[in-house]
Amino acid sequence: MILLQLMFEFCKTGLFAVGGGLATLPFLYEMAEKTGWFTNQDILNLIAISESTPGAIGINMSTYVGFLTSGVPGAICATLALAAPSVIIIVLIAKCMEQFKNSPVVSAIFHGLRPASTGLIVAAGLSVAQMAFLKSDAGGNILSALNLPAIGLAVVLFVLLRKFKLHPIAYIGAAAVIGCIFQL
Repeated sequence: MILLQLMFEFCKTGLFAVGGGLATLPFLYEMAEKTGWFTNQDILNLIAISESTPGAIGINMSTYVGFLTSGVPGAICATLALAAPSVIIIVLIAKCMEQFKNSPVVSAIFHGLRPASTGLIVAAGLSVAQMAFLKSDAGGNILSALNLPAIGLAVVLFVLLRKFKLHPIAYIGAAAVIGCIFQL
């Protein structure tokens, strides 16, 4: 039964999460709340693992959640369910696109989807930033609520990333080492 529920949840996510892997985050938050399969803290770990492993972030996250809930069968079901709508839609679009590629309606649809995707990604990014940079157990003082070491690390890595064009894995590795040393 849980495999069918996993497939339904990830098929729905795959169908409506327009904009790539980070656009799946609002669906994951809702899924966590509705099913109790994982927590919001688990989502932060999901993002970290999915960003630091090869492959598409949405697929990696679905595989991870599927594995958490039902082991290898869950991982396979969740991954296939997330990918299936995209594959079906892309095949249908590819078949029809040549005929409609110059259509003003199709162009308008794509122009409408871009800001929708951006909005989903920004909302997901803000949720992640809130969990990473704010302490959940802080009192009423705003300064005590800020996770200053995490904010500092993010700012330093952002500046370094803009200045030095190293491979992203170098920054991920550095952040992991610093997190271990300082236990952010």
